[in-house]
Amino acid sequence: MQIKFGTDGWRAIIAQEFTTDNVARVAFATGQWVKSISEKPSITIGHDCRFAGPLFVETTIKVLCAQGVKVYAHKGICSTPMVSLGCVKLNTTAGVVITASHNPPTYNGFKLKSNFGGPSTPAEIAAVEALIPEHTNIPNTSLEELMTNGLLEYVDLETLYFNHVEASFDMDAIRNSGMVFGYDAMYGAGQKIVRRLLPNNLVYLHCEENPGFNGQAPEPLHKNLLEFSQLIKNATDIEFGFANDGDADRIGCYDNEGNFIDSHHIILLLIHYLHKYKGLTGKVAISFTVSDKIKKMCEAYNIPCEVTPVGFKYVCEIMINENVLVGGEESGGIAITGHIPERDGVWIALVLMEFMAKSKKTIKELIQEVYDVVGTFDYDRYDLHISEEVKQKVIANCKNDAYKSFGKFSIERKEDIDGWKYFLSEDAWTMIRASGTEPVLRVYGQAKDRAAVIELLDTVKATLLG
Repeated sequence: MQIKFGTDGWRAIIAQEFTTDNVARVAFATGQWVKSISEKPSITIGHDCRFAGPLFVETTIKVLCAQGVKVYAHKGICSTPMVSLGCVKLNTTAGVVITASHNPPTYNGFKLKSNFGGPSTPAEIAAVEALIPEHTNIPNTSLEELMTNGLLEYVDLETLYFNHVEASFDMDAIRNSGMVFGYDAMYGAGQKIVRRLLPNNLVYLHCEENPGFNGQAPEPLHKNLLEFSQLIKNATDIEFGFANDGDADRIGCYDNEGNFIDSHHIILLLIHYLHKYKGLTGKVAISFTVSDKIKKMCEAYNIPCEVTPVGFKYVCEIMINENVLVGGEESGGIAITGHIPERDGVWIALVLMEFMAKSKKTIKELIQEVYDVVGTFDYDRYDLHISEEVKQKVIANCKNDAYKSFGKFSIERKEDIDGWKYFLSEDAWTMIRASGTEPVLRVYGQAKDRAAVIELLDTVKATLLG
């Protein structure tokens, strides 16, 4: 079986393709690669809450150590950002996370992380992929023997991360603010660290290990967080709520009335806080699916903004080479200056909580400050599950400029960095982008308010499928 990496590692269905034998093959290739780029090759490794995470980590450790690679491993669950931070703090050649991120519970995965604490580059991933053998043996050496031989060392990545947070945030201001926060771990890897950081300020949901994620993909979208939204609506004291995906590198947020706060608003809040309140500067890097309201704020604050193709790896590439204030994508993966060049859902939540605590304002009041700069707007996305034939027909129409308008919304201009973004009348835009891995067409929309967004998306959907 040929193993192909996606943009963020290899993911497959457990026991079907994601087996110990196949994990061993990828681990062998990873070992060969780190040995080719370092005289003292080493790996930081951890796993999230998914089924058989410890087994797949053990397999990877044995295969790596058999090649003379030193492994620093975390016992128990940890988040992807913890492994990425571990790469930096421990100065390892690379990192491995056994996780399938926000995929359905039947999946597990093998993520590669770079020494600088962010996603591996496409060149690094291609190098590992090219080294995957058709078969490799799993050594029967015990982990205890590997520890005795100095090839395996257990490290506490959660405490390392905790201490990094304590040194980077005014945690006293957050903890003593009198505010109560809501948290939905989605049964994911953020559950332990969030409760440890906020032991007395937290109302939490789904903060226990459940490898099946209660049958739901742990992706922090509003449609997957309705129970959490209702919990906040029913409460009288929760000021702000947030949720993370399975490996805690993505975020979704809520105001005190249980209204979802999308990534576009989060990115705007971060720029506003870091630049306007804290006086920091630097470039803003956003993926193509992100709202142009970010460009508008950057123009107002006289800071540069760069738009990348979809995929955090493109944002990360800018972050490791330039001074980037905020980097983010529509799907909830966001990074900021002063931390690793990595998506980190817990870190971003702490920034927003610190913003509230320091300003003594509600999240709704802070969003209004953003609106005062860029104007009000709302956003949503439809994922259309359609046949490959229909998907290809829509793509062809986009390429051939077949769409002249979407109902009453006339097309004023178009951009096609990665997909097709149409800027429309009535200060609205829509974007059409096909999934590269499944028969799904994603339709994005922004308009002045909720009713207008739904009208726009329904109109675009009818046009595409009509």
